[in-house]
Amino acid sequence: MIRVASCFAQVLSMIDRYGFDRAVRELDAERGAKGFRCRDQFVAMLFCQMGSANSLREICGGLSTALGKMVHLGLKEAPKRSTLAYANSHRPWQLYRGVFEQLLERCRVLAAERRRPFRFKNPLRVIDSTVIDLCQEVFDWARYRRAKGAIKLHLQLQDRGCLPCWALVTEGRTHDVRVAQGLSFDPGTIVVMDRAYTDYGMFGRWDAEGVFFVTRMKADARHEVVHSLPGGGGAFRGEEWIRLTGRAAEGCGCVLRRIRIWDAQNEREIVLLTNQRTLAAATIGRVYRYRWQIELFFKAIKRNLKIKTFVGTSENAVKTQIWTALIAILLLKFMQMKSSWQWSLSNLAAMLRFNLLTYRDLWEWLDDPFGVPIREPDTIQLTLAL
Repeated sequence: MIRVASCFAQVLSMIDRYGFDRAVRELDAERGAKGFRCRDQFVAMLFCQMGSANSLREICGGLSTALGKMVHLGLKEAPKRSTLAYANSHRPWQLYRGVFEQLLERCRVLAAERRRPFRFKNPLRVIDSTVIDLCQEVFDWARYRRAKGAIKLHLQLQDRGCLPCWALVTEGRTHDVRVAQGLSFDPGTIVVMDRAYTDYGMFGRWDAEGVFFVTRMKADARHEVVHSLPGGGGAFRGEEWIRLTGRAAEGCGCVLRRIRIWDAQNEREIVLLTNQRTLAAATIGRVYRYRWQIELFFKAIKRNLKIKTFVGTSENAVKTQIWTALIAILLLKFMQMKSSWQWSLSNLAAMLRFNLLTYRDLWEWLDDPFGVPIREPDTIQLTLAL
């Protein structure tokens, strides 16, 4: 870690330079480049996310005001707006997906030391998606509805560290079930999702592969009761072991659990469907409530990073900005897990934005953000001599 540099330079040092350069060579991302490297583009776009820049002018102008601090960022000079715009439109966005996957491995090692949210040892995954609205007149490639454009960000969160362990950017019209059908999980994994992912054929395939799922049951789902259990105290209202019937359930012939849970906050009954046959019904209810973590994650990334307003209009530029936002959120999660201070993700993003180009030890600041920086011995001696 670089100590005598800005906080932003220390954040950039978390990215493996050799892995980044290897990804550049594999994709031939710098083909035809004349001085402006992929690393320079990445620094500028990460500055956009960390510094909350709203336009190319703010990105380039913000880097220009850094004066001599750009040396520690690996930049000779701030990029021109036209140069950065051309790079965002033409250099492959897959480069930043590769950087995201490399950084994810480092975060997983750190997250493995954290406690699980539940006592069972099964891996837990939460899947969901969010729609990012776009102006159809400007982003004419992102067709969604007749007078509206959009793209969709699909995410998968893991339980330890609540990390985004998988992501996909598709058209806004892409149905969630189509994406879920292409996913694969290790046997024993518990997948939590909403009713939008209901596909009985997929449920049957997951059950045959040893993958568990927890979701809400559709009100019009046809079924027959195999065994019934009475409700208990608290939120648990009752449980039935059922078998789905009808043409839609032809691919799912296994016995499932139908669990009724009372949602006191919204004053309604929630009916859950799962093929997990060993965990208690109350535990299944808490597992489904854990799905709210991905909703909070979407709110955090939209509030603190730039994925609602874009500095480019082409499809490649939009995906480049989204993947750099996902890299930025991983960096924030890494710092949050590494720090002994009880940071919230929003507070950490805001405070780091205020100190992005200040010269102080990043990790000391993360552990004590309101303390006085410890001065180096050489600096103290120089001060006394003067």
